[in-house]
Amino acid sequence: MSSNSSRGLQPNVLGTFDTIVMAVAGSAPAYSLAATTPVLAGAVGLASPAALLFCAIPMLGIVLAFSRLGRIDVNAGASYSWVGRTLHPFLGFLSGWALVISATIFMVAGSLPAGAMTLALFDPALASNTALAAATGACWFLAMLLVVLGGARLTVRAQLLMSGVELALLLLFVLAALLHTGSAHAFDWSWLGFSHFDGASGFASGTLIAAFYYWGWDVTSNLSEETRDSRRTAGLAALVGIGIVFLLFEAFTIAVNVILTSEQIEAGGAGVLSVLGAVIWPGVGGKVLIVAVMLSTVATLETTLIQVTRSLFAMGRDRTMPAALGRVHRRWNTPWVAITVVGAVALAMFVASTALGTVGDILFHAVNAISLQIAVYYGLAGIAAVVAYRRMLLTSVRDFLLGGVWPLLGSAFMFWTFFASLGEMNDAAIAIGVGGLAAGVVPMLWYWRRGSAYYRPARLDAARAMEAAAQYEISASGRRAGHRESLATDF
Repeated sequence: MSSNSSRGLQPNVLGTFDTIVMAVAGSAPAYSLAATTPVLAGAVGLASPAALLFCAIPMLGIVLAFSRLGRIDVNAGASYSWVGRTLHPFLGFLSGWALVISATIFMVAGSLPAGAMTLALFDPALASNTALAAATGACWFLAMLLVVLGGARLTVRAQLLMSGVELALLLLFVLAALLHTGSAHAFDWSWLGFSHFDGASGFASGTLIAAFYYWGWDVTSNLSEETRDSRRTAGLAALVGIGIVFLLFEAFTIAVNVILTSEQIEAGGAGVLSVLGAVIWPGVGGKVLIVAVMLSTVATLETTLIQVTRSLFAMGRDRTMPAALGRVHRRWNTPWVAITVVGAVALAMFVASTALGTVGDILFHAVNAISLQIAVYYGLAGIAAVVAYRRMLLTSVRDFLLGGVWPLLGSAFMFWTFFASLGEMNDAAIAIGVGGLAAGVVPMLWYWRRGSAYYRPARLDAARAMEAAAQYEISASGRRAGHRESLATDF
């Protein structure tokens, strides 16, 4: 491998449309529905659409926080950089570590269903074989690893194909569900209210699981150093992406409530969408939705690899993790060391996962554990946005609401669901979620003691950043005017 640690990621590779595609693919509509619907239905039953709705409102506050922070600090580490420069470097490292751990766990939680769905296309009985599903999923994972290694442009081309087919199939089934005549329940507007939750703890458990549905849109921030006009594009793409997936999530969750019984949902497990497809479109419907879930799972493996490897690249560049992680390949402009390390760790976890139980068991524990870690780094980013823009919040009602109140409420909601749901989780999910976060203390203290400059940050202040940008623009305009005057005089 030819590399140079001083090289950066390739700028201006992705446009607005490309970034929107990445935001949608990051949230993985079909995979999220297949993997998480049984978990959500088991936790809150008919309140599943409400859990998605009430999670979307504060989640939008976090999207706004990421968008505003991305305008003043373009960094592949995203919340790792922002939180470190506004709140405290220890919290910033914890934020980046939470993303790294959650994404690494997802390599198993995502690759196993990819393998299981591939096997189900040929023989449904093979899908329950954890070892075979892990081996097949590992093949998909390695394929996506090579695509990500090949650069952002290749990644987007693959994403356009996979996500394009996935969304077309999902929209087809939304229309088919609307025309379907048989039903297990009549639609009820109360599914979008509070009445079906089992108290505050049930509400917290449901909305925390719902956070896993949306997770992944923030890949746009991790790609910011490779995006054209990223100060605007990354935030806009995240807003559009989360709007698209919210509509798909609600449509399919309501369809599941209407068409399937609780017994069918529980029996379907991670294959609940194929059960729904078979009911809506007997014969081939189940197979078609299996293809959609498989494509979605493979697509989100790709975006998750980007998130974790770009985060590790930023950490290596800042010397808060081994410096080799910050090396960029000379030809492909990708952080090849970080990609290689993530690939090796994930493959080791695939081997270990075969001893942990069935695909369904692994998914159940992983979804809960990842949701805890998501809540931490999203919550910290919400606070960071308020702190970074604190001197500008009272300049207008818009800044006060969109830059202060909404991100702060989103952050408070994330931390509330984190603590409120701990009592509802089993020991395995808590050990994976909280234990994974605690493990980050070791590298954090090690590199802090070694004197990494990350732990002596230049504070992130939006007002100061915008003043500097305005001064630069005035200076640049003056230079351009002087140049034109000089040319006119010479002429």
